[in-house]
Amino acid sequence: MELDRIDLRILTELLSDARASQIELAEKVGLSPTACARRIRQLEETGIIRGYRADLEPTALGLVTTVVVTITLEKQSEEYLAAFEAAIARCPDVVSCHLMSGSDDYHLQVIARDIADFERIHKQHLSRMPGVARIHSSFAMREVVRRAIPETALQR
Repeated sequence: MELDRIDLRILTELLSDARASQIELAEKVGLSPTACARRIRQLEETGIIRGYRADLEPTALGLVTTVVVTITLEKQSEEYLAAFEAAIARCPDVVSCHLMSGSDDYHLQVIARDIADFERIHKQHLSRMPGVARIHSSFAMREVVRRAIPETALQR
């Protein structure tokens, strides 16, 4: 789907307030509510809008420890990759997982209550993942920037 200026404005507005009514959104982007709703539906149907989520503050929920975990597998065969990815998808404490190029196979982000909670996650989940040769963990001191997507992605 080719995005025009209005589609990009709709996406920008939804990024800042996904709870805005369609009437409010239509006013902000200069469309009728019906035309705006049609464009949003098309953005959803094509998969550009994958869903609507609440942006929760982890520390308010007692999750104060962010850990970046690098995983190296014993082998990079399709079977090892598939087995690891299936297992990590079932780990509820992992908030993101990326297959990487370079010396590490995967980078994970884990959010835990504290270091003891991360130790539990490490023992009960990460160290039991199939095919894992090495696990390296780095603890974030604080979050500096968090964006859903780069701001420049919606500018044309």
